Amino acid sequence: MPEWRPRPLVVEVDLAHGGRWTSLRTPEREWLWHHPDPAVAAARAAVAPGAAFVDAGGVEECLPTVRGEPDHGAVWSRPWSDAGVVADGFRLDRRIGGDGEITVDYTITGPPREPVVHAVHALLDVSPAARLDAPGARTAHLLDQGAVVRWPSGLDRLGPDDGTAVAAVLPGCAVATVVDGPDALALTWRAPSCSLLLWRNLRGWPDGAPYRSIGVEPMIGSAATLADPGAGEPARLDAEGVLRWQLRVRAWRWSGPGRPSDSVGPGSHGGECDDRGSDPSWRRTP
Repeated sequence: MPEWRPRPLVVEVDLAHGGRWTSLRTPEREWLWHHPDPAVAAARAAVAPGAAFVDAGGVEECLPTVRGEPDHGAVWSRPWSDAGVVADGFRLDRRIGGDGEITVDYTITGPPREPVVHAVHALLDVSPAARLDAPGARTAHLLDQGAVVRWPSGLDRLGPDDGTAVAAVLPGCAVATVVDGPDALALTWRAPSCSLLLWRNLRGWPDGAPYRSIGVEPMIGSAATLADPGAGEPARLDAEGVLRWQLRVRAWRWSGPGRPSDSVGPGSHGGECDDRGSDPSWRRTP
């Protein structure tokens, strides 16, 4: 009987260059996109704290902001220790584990009640036929247009390339599955306040030399910048100056004849977003 079957995932990171995820793969495919220009890869390897963002691909950890200053945050350009990194008054600790699936535990520490943005800036290598399933999303805040639309309004289609580029925040979203032919990548996260940041660049950016890049980015809070949160709100550290959250990444492959359903993907459960200010026990788990 045709069904979605789990596939083992392997992750590789580069601690010397911002803790960047350089590979996320199953036996069948690599899921992370990397910029095809070797000069961009070389520029990424040469960055120092305070450098302009280099869009080399992979997964960048963006804290304490995504947009604004510093662009894509302050931790992506710094060397990490095994435990994490310190920048702009915050410490980010990351623990990656799991067997076959990936579980990432994050701990952010800093001044009590301080606002913070943290996004897992994942750029995925997917075909123009790929789609995004975000069952918890109801609206999408279009960051550059200053508009709010109902989800999906066509944004769930990750192609074909049409010369557009859209950045959108899906507030309250804690589950996202990308289905690309027979393969699917499911991301679920548990956080006290959460959303999904979608970067849908279908060769619409940058001006003069556009390329294709798809960002599916779990995020805490619903603001992409601290300076101008717009329609969203940043997350905040608790009274002790701590915020913990967890990301789970799973891969699946369609088994058997036929095609997977166009409306149903695997991994559509397991996220938890608490925007009501409660303190579930998992937030205190070390």
